[in-house]
Amino acid sequence: MKDNQKQIDAIDIRILELLESNARISAKDIGREINMSSQAVANRIRHLEDTGVLMGFIPVINYSNLGYSIRAYINLEVSPAQKPEFYPYIESIPNVVECSCVTGDYSMLIEVIFQTAMQLDHFINELQHFGRTKTLIAFSTSVEHRNVRFAQTENLPDKN
Repeated sequence: MKDNQKQIDAIDIRILELLESNARISAKDIGREINMSSQAVANRIRHLEDTGVLMGFIPVINYSNLGYSIRAYINLEVSPAQKPEFYPYIESIPNVVECSCVTGDYSMLIEVIFQTAMQLDHFINELQHFGRTKTLIAFSTSVEHRNVRFAQTENLPDKN
């Protein structure tokens, strides 16, 4: 096990799976499902939170139903010297869904949602202060964000 990995058992994994499928499920209902008291379940959930395995509970919002119909992925080339200025800036933009430092020709991959193409264009113009950009606009999403299922590597194709 790597140093940054947390020790969890099959019960913890089952609790995480139940929480993934319904973050509002009660400790009592989880306990009923796994044959454990609600207090024991609550203790395990607290432990998963304390160790950083479980980082929070968030609602899944359909932003397109709120008028945010433009989803884009922006590659941005940021020099290492600009990162101290870039990180606070990108964190302050509410339309940024995610920003990852990546390998390749660009150093950042930014996922954004906007209501209009004009808003997206304005944001891209601001980003170009940091470097060149390449933007991809998503027309549709065939697989929505989902959590990784535990111990599913047996479904991966053989390397041979």
